[in-house]
Amino acid sequence: MKHRRTQKKPVKIAYAHRSVEGVVIRRFDANCDSFDELTSMLHRAFARLGAMGLNCTCVDQPASVTRARATRGDCFVAVSHGRLIGTITLYAPERDSPCQLYRQADVASMRQFGVDPQWQNRGIGQLLLALADHWAATRGYAGLALDTPQPAAHLVAFYRGQGFRIQGFQRFDGKRYDSAILARCPVAARTRAAWTHRLELPARTLARAA
Repeated sequence: MKHRRTQKKPVKIAYAHRSVEGVVIRRFDANCDSFDELTSMLHRAFARLGAMGLNCTCVDQPASVTRARATRGDCFVAVSHGRLIGTITLYAPERDSPCQLYRQADVASMRQFGVDPQWQNRGIGQLLLALADHWAATRGYAGLALDTPQPAAHLVAFYRGQGFRIQGFQRFDGKRYDSAILARCPVAARTRAAWTHRLELPARTLARAA
């Protein structure tokens, strides 16, 4: 598959979605959202992994790291009554990534994916993954990848239950555990009505499938 790089003007794509009562999924807006609040929510979401002795970045990262990681990709949040309860950041291929799969030109990846423990097991994670699928598929990517700690068997099982397949294992710098690298083929939502609010995409250079 050949790829070319094109300069995209801002375009409107529908992304905010409501299917859990009182919950909206939309792009993070630095004008009204707080990186401090987003960081605190990630700390809560990853506290179980920290208690397992897994030094995941999201366990204790400062807000400055949350901001840097979010702004390198396309950050979305799940919001309930003005409170951030979930998040996911989606990345185009990264040439300098230590993970070979993340460097592939036809693979998007996801980071900083977490749901507040009080909102887990209520479908928020599945909604964020559906958004990730739509985001990747509509940009022409053939794969959507992620990494998760191999010792966190509950997370590996969750992702496998969502259709992700293990591609390999890797020890990232500074981590005390091996990560499972998983991927699946993204599928766009069948109807744009599934994503009801139209949001501006930032102007940036994007890799597009020819």
